[in-house]
Amino acid sequence: MSYSLQLYTLRNAIQEDLPGTISKVAEIGFTQVEPYNFVATATELGAALKENGLTAPSGHAPLLSQDQDEIFAAAKELGISTVIDPFLPAEHWQKAEDIQATAAKLNAAAKKGAEYGIRVGYHNHAWELESIVEGRTALEYFADLLDPELVLEVDTYWVAVGGQDPVDILAKLGDRVKFIHIKDGPATTDIKAQQPAGQGKIPVWDVIGAAKSLEVGVVEFDDYSGDIFEGIAQSLAFLNAGASTEASEGARA
Repeated sequence: MSYSLQLYTLRNAIQEDLPGTISKVAEIGFTQVEPYNFVATATELGAALKENGLTAPSGHAPLLSQDQDEIFAAAKELGISTVIDPFLPAEHWQKAEDIQATAAKLNAAAKKGAEYGIRVGYHNHAWELESIVEGRTALEYFADLLDPELVLEVDTYWVAVGGQDPVDILAKLGDRVKFIHIKDGPATTDIKAQQPAGQGKIPVWDVIGAAKSLEVGVVEFDDYSGDIFEGIAQSLAFLNAGASTEASEGARA
């Protein structure tokens, strides 16, 4: 498994200086990023990624509210092979028929994405876990309605905020989970209280271990009270140190 950085984490820095921010991300040691709103920035972002040797295996775009052809064309230009819808508000997750409608729309988007050679996914917040539909979380109910080629990016922090155990949810969702968002903190809605990986309440290594078909672990902060570049550097250092320990223990075994 490899690590990536959700660029929304650095949205303020990107607004001020996109090329300089991408350069800093590479200096910190990331080799992959997950862009957001990339249709608007495709040309400048593509140049910055190329210049710094970064790739973007996944990206966030509002597939259910914006022009899908435009999104998929920009994704192809940037080398993004999985486009993930990042957000549908809480009112969409309260009733079975609304969730069924959303799944049908994403299934249709996936068929269009396939024409571009691009896979489609969905990323959760807390409300998909807070809402219970027919005895299960709305996210689990939703997952069973998706065509096989659709994937999930489970934001493991928002699962915890939503009152569920991320390890348990990842086990239940199984092979459909190809990406996770790795973040840490007190597992509350106070996003400024988020912390670098390994410094909060989330059992990060248990979470990673529970995602058996994981392709990329994506570091993200929704917000941070400290220096955000130091925050992402600490997260990456924690993940790299843990991966090295696991590799050496595996070699001894």
